[in-house]
Amino acid sequence: MEIRKIRLGNLLLPSNVLMAPLAGYTCYPFRMLAYEMGAGVCFTEMVSANALKYKDKATRRLLFTTEKEPIKAVQLLGGIPTIMEQMAGSEWLEEFDIIDINMGCPVPNVFKSGEGSALMLDWKRASAIIYGCKKSGKPVTVKCRTGIREDQMFTAEFARMCEASGADMVTIHGRSRSMMYDGKPYLNEIEQAKSAVSIPVIANGGIYSIEDANRVMDCTGADGVMLARYGLENPFIFSELTGLSCKKTPCQVLKGQIEITSQYYNETFTLNYIKKIASYMMKKRKGTKKYKERLYRSGSLAELQEVVEMIFQE
Repeated sequence: MEIRKIRLGNLLLPSNVLMAPLAGYTCYPFRMLAYEMGAGVCFTEMVSANALKYKDKATRRLLFTTEKEPIKAVQLLGGIPTIMEQMAGSEWLEEFDIIDINMGCPVPNVFKSGEGSALMLDWKRASAIIYGCKKSGKPVTVKCRTGIREDQMFTAEFARMCEASGADMVTIHGRSRSMMYDGKPYLNEIEQAKSAVSIPVIANGGIYSIEDANRVMDCTGADGVMLARYGLENPFIFSELTGLSCKKTPCQVLKGQIEITSQYYNETFTLNYIKKIASYMMKKRKGTKKYKERLYRSGSLAELQEVVEMIFQE
C-alpha cells in the first residue's frame, strides 16, 4: 500500500496506518509503542462521556498521557448530544488533539443504551453529536460500521451524513452490527463510502497481514487502514507497512513495555497489562504454550520479566 500523510484540520498524521481504540489495551504504553513503530495515530480506549461527566476515577485513568505522546487522540462514547458536546469541550479532554466518536461498538449493553452502533439508527442524534463535538475546535472523526444488519447496509449514506455534520474523517469497520467481529468484511461498502465523500475514509476489519492491508486498499480505494487485534499480536506490522526501521526484538519490545508501564502505573496494572500483551504476541510463536500458565501466575515484575525472556528468547 502507498504510505502517505493524512490531514485532519491543522493536524498532519505522519502515516495512513492507524491503530484502533481497544478496551483494555490501547493505554498510554501501547500507544507510545504504536507510534514508535510508525502508526499515524493511536486512539485511547473507549471513554464514556457519561462516566466523565460524573468524574469517574477509572474512566479518567483511561485519559492518561504525557507531553511525549506525539498525537493525542481520544475515542468518546455516548448517546446524548448535550453531554457529548460538554465533555468534548471539557478540561478532561483539553490535552487531546483529536476526538473520535464511537458509532460502531456492537456490544449489547452499549447498543441497548443508544450508544455505539445504535447511533446508526438515529441519524438526527448522530449528526447532533458530531456537530456538538466540533464546537470543541478540534478535528472530529467517526468510527462506524456498514449498518445494523447484513441485509440492510447504508455505509455511503451514513458517511455523507457524517461529512455534512462536520466530521473530518470516517473509519469504517467493514462488518454490520449483527456480524459483531466475525465474517468477511464488506469491502464494497467501504468503497462506496469512499466514492461518496471528500473527507478521508479509513478501512478497518479483517486485516491480519501486509497482504491483507494491500488487498483492502486496492479493493476500497480508502485513504488508509486501521489495525485492531492484529496490532497487538504483531506490533511490528506498523513498521512493516510504513517501512520505518525497527531493530528491536519482540523480547526488547515487551521489556520496554514493562519499563514504561511500571513508570506510570502501579504494579497490579502493569502485571495485568503485560500478561495480556505477551499472550497476544506469543500466539503464533512455536513452543511457547508451556510458558503460558507461568506467565499468568507471575506475581511480581521481576518474575514477569524472567518469563518474558524465556518465551521470547533472543
